[in-house]
Amino acid sequence: MSLFGLGSRNQKTFRPKKNAPSGSKGAQLQKHIDATLGSGNLREAVRLPPGEDINEWLAVNTVDFFNQVNILHGTLTEFCTPVNCPTMTAGPKYEYRWADGVTIKKPLEVSAPKYVEYLMDWIEAQLDDESIFPQKIGAPFPSNFHEVVKTIFKRLFRVYAHIYHTHFQKIVSLNEEAHLNTCFKHFVLFTWEFHLIDKGELAPLYDLVESILQ
Repeated sequence: MSLFGLGSRNQKTFRPKKNAPSGSKGAQLQKHIDATLGSGNLREAVRLPPGEDINEWLAVNTVDFFNQVNILHGTLTEFCTPVNCPTMTAGPKYEYRWADGVTIKKPLEVSAPKYVEYLMDWIEAQLDDESIFPQKIGAPFPSNFHEVVKTIFKRLFRVYAHIYHTHFQKIVSLNEEAHLNTCFKHFVLFTWEFHLIDKGELAPLYDLVESILQ
């Protein structure tokens, strides 16, 4: 089975795909994303379309990247297990512990799959909260919207870092690295365009990020 194919044995590992905010320009902006991605020019695809609201653009793309990472890791559940990945790491120097600041305030050491489960649940709660990601036309975005988006992208990056450091050889053996690399390149270019991840957070994959940005 192709690693990124949705084979029946892995169907249960996928949470439903999130849709772009329906009451905003979400559908229209999603079409723009799909069209520009189809052109193969990722640098053009991440740019804010002329005349569009940056918050709308960030919102739609946040949903899009959430879906991408969700599917990427969802296909790896056969290999990313509590036994194989007892901690959420990105190589020997970097370990991530989970805290959401609300129900879990003290960072917990958890397995990689548990970390990703906590993360996806947390992001989904943000996306479903209309006070953060408004669904109605004209509804304002909160004043801290950019900070929320930055936290989401910072944590999504950690999933990529874990995949590259821990599971990349499996991906190579299944000839699926091109898909992963394209998804990650798109992610990096978008976060760089809108300054969503601090440079220090990129350290586990810094050489790869640098090669993308050159």
